[in-house]
Amino acid sequence: MGLFELVLGLLFAGALFALWSDRLGVPYPALLALVGALIALIPGAPQVRIDPELALALFVAPTLLDAAYDASPRDLKTNFWSVVGLAVFLVLLTVAGVAWAARLVVPDLGLAAAITLGAIVAPPDASAAAAVLRKLRPPHRLLVILEGESLFNDATALLVYRVAMGAALTGAFRGWTLIPTLVLTGGGGVVLGWVLARIFVWVTRPVADISINTLLQFISTFAVWIIADRLGVSAIITMVAYAMTAAQRVGGRLSGRQRIASYAVWDVAVLVLNVLAFVLIGLQLRPIFEHAEGGGWRTYALCAVVVCGTVIAIRIAWVMFYGGALRWKRLRWPSTPPKALPTLGGGLLASWCGMRGIVTLAAALALPGEFPYRDLVVFCAFCVVLTTLVLQGLTLRPLMLWLGLHDDGTVDREVGIARAETARAALRALEGQPSAELLRRECQARIQAENSSEAASSAAQTDGRLAELQRRAVAAQRDALRDLRARQVIGDDAFHVVEEDIDLLDLTADTRIRPSPDETAG
Repeated sequence: MGLFELVLGLLFAGALFALWSDRLGVPYPALLALVGALIALIPGAPQVRIDPELALALFVAPTLLDAAYDASPRDLKTNFWSVVGLAVFLVLLTVAGVAWAARLVVPDLGLAAAITLGAIVAPPDASAAAAVLRKLRPPHRLLVILEGESLFNDATALLVYRVAMGAALTGAFRGWTLIPTLVLTGGGGVVLGWVLARIFVWVTRPVADISINTLLQFISTFAVWIIADRLGVSAIITMVAYAMTAAQRVGGRLSGRQRIASYAVWDVAVLVLNVLAFVLIGLQLRPIFEHAEGGGWRTYALCAVVVCGTVIAIRIAWVMFYGGALRWKRLRWPSTPPKALPTLGGGLLASWCGMRGIVTLAAALALPGEFPYRDLVVFCAFCVVLTTLVLQGLTLRPLMLWLGLHDDGTVDREVGIARAETARAALRALEGQPSAELLRRECQARIQAENSSEAASSAAQTDGRLAELQRRAVAAQRDALRDLRARQVIGDDAFHVVEEDIDLLDLTADTRIRPSPDETAG
């Protein structure tokens, strides 16, 4: 019962930290990282091992799908090369830099093990930074790039991670196969994700029960990851393609009750998984602290400091170099149509959004027990997560305020367009309907409902007619909203804002639906 009670207590603490993080303006994983460090210091804490294959599927698949579902393909395409630079080239550069720095401190650390360490700490969890930045409303392009980075950098890092880990365990390393493998597994993942998403939408479309539908979403998420893993394609890319395809096929078609319930469940699931990841990593750190003594402990600490510094420095150097090169290129060869130049302030903010999170923790937890220098790698990985989340997470808000970056109004403009177009669609759907008279009669019927059973019956009939009009207006607005996104008039950020507005109308119509006397009697 000790572990169960500990997890329950920490889930409660995670809920409190999520509330405090909103007030403090910091990502809640930063507070969870501190809890993980405290768990490692608890004497007598239970030792827990998790199946390496389970770790990645359990922690990465749901959180990745949750992030990818809301991504905007249109905006990602517009900022394609910036996303690729961060998700591929920066990851590979970080892997190489960390491997080199770690071997300087620990010469006996094999090349494959050092590369594995680099792959574990390379991918930032930019969604943690985006959660803070969204409340501060920075330029929309910056958010798109950071969220796109967090979707695709995991694929690059975990591919290197699997190759290097296999080499460390078997002694066979073929680095020249890395790029072709990345292309093949990534391309295969895109196709597989697209196919599986269409199958899922087709299978679940007739399912109206909210609980069953949400359960099928969870089952399909893990099923997609397992299928991709068994077929040898990138599970990360497959999951991203699956989520984005499903979002385009399903988005705007779910009822308000279905969508709101589904989003609420997924938010809770992601919070629980983050708490469990930090709990498990904290429990694994306890024996590391007990075994590392004297000179060994100093080596661990020095290696962790060097790896943390390398990770932060490489990101700053790459982002500032890339932004400077892009500004120089645009000024030297202006594009047609002209595109907004990345600013120095935007580059500084993006370079400071390198917080590591659940993917790094899951990759560290997935290392088998016989992996060489496993304790050192796990310790360094947690130190990178702790340092980046606390140092950068606590200073991100002051940095943005100091830089004076502001929202460019892109999403607000698109929201205005979408609201106007959906309102016009609703008016067209209601054209010729006596909606004003129905509303007047509804008010009169409700006033008299307490005095007469006939008045109550009239109120119920009016509710039914109004509900039908509202459902017709909601359907017309959903069609118009999907059309605006399909024509790329608006992006997914504006789409989701207006979708929430329509859901409120949908819920209002839903509450007017009353069972017939026969249904009540049955």
